[in-house]
Amino acid sequence: MLIGTDIPTRGPWATPAVMARIAKEAEALGFGFLTLGDHVLIPRDIRAPYPYSETGAFPLLQNNDLQEQLTAVAWLAGQTSRIRFHTSVMVVPHRPAVLTAKIIATIDVLSGGRISVGCGAGWMQEEFEALGAPPFRERGAVTDECLQAFRALWTQDNPRFDGKYIKFANVMFDPKPVQKPHPPLWIGGESPPALRRAAKLGDGWYPIPTNPTFPLDSFSRYRAALSRLRQLAAEANREPASLKLGYRSQRHGAAAQPRASDGERTIFSGDNQAVVDDIQQLASLGVSQVDFRLGGASLDETLANMRRFRDEVIAKV
Repeated sequence: MLIGTDIPTRGPWATPAVMARIAKEAEALGFGFLTLGDHVLIPRDIRAPYPYSETGAFPLLQNNDLQEQLTAVAWLAGQTSRIRFHTSVMVVPHRPAVLTAKIIATIDVLSGGRISVGCGAGWMQEEFEALGAPPFRERGAVTDECLQAFRALWTQDNPRFDGKYIKFANVMFDPKPVQKPHPPLWIGGESPPALRRAAKLGDGWYPIPTNPTFPLDSFSRYRAALSRLRQLAAEANREPASLKLGYRSQRHGAAAQPRASDGERTIFSGDNQAVVDDIQQLASLGVSQVDFRLGGASLDETLANMRRFRDEVIAKV
């Protein structure tokens, strides 16, 4: 089981000094990976509903400085030597497919194979429009083509692709990624389309449990979604057991609601031993990586949270 934590790419702590300190400390403490979020810009008028909020409001900060996700991964990889980096998630349609594949391959080569690619189709229509991305309503189809194009570029000696949105042929694409067959593609999301994408095109599934429309915050709910994922994988002629499983906890311990809306205990609620037990139960279901938000109101508080979590949870898993 790999256990990770997040590193800020937005807000007052998204500075070189703070990001480097968190990355180096996480590596020294034995965390398996760091997650980084993805927004290129924040529109001033957001009407699109945020999927992970009961109200649909996207959380804005007093300081909304943003570091571009893939650039930040590349820079942080140069500050570290062992810890992995997981895009959490990369909004796939925001960037041209061939260029994105090249950037990720470059990061993989220069970091010695330390990037995992969490992938999503996106939710903020206003950001799509500001970036000049493909039409928002077609983002699912664009994402699916991008995932297929990535694989072609990363694995084929003479890559070619002829889709509706992406076309290339007769090109040289080297060097190939260090990781074989390629950096793993983890599909984020909890909705039926996300499950279908993970089952058909993903190397793994990486949900957030707190989506109020598709909650996965109890073991009954998670098992039901996992059963559906494996059914879809079988229907896509894939071996269900080959799909990697991840789980992203945004709230845990005392910060988590003790009961999910289905009446069951919320995963990762309770004391540290309960969190340890839940990690072990997820591992028994095939989950191979879990990450936790450990940020505090200051850098010192964040580092203290990380050290305490290492001592009281990771050391017992």
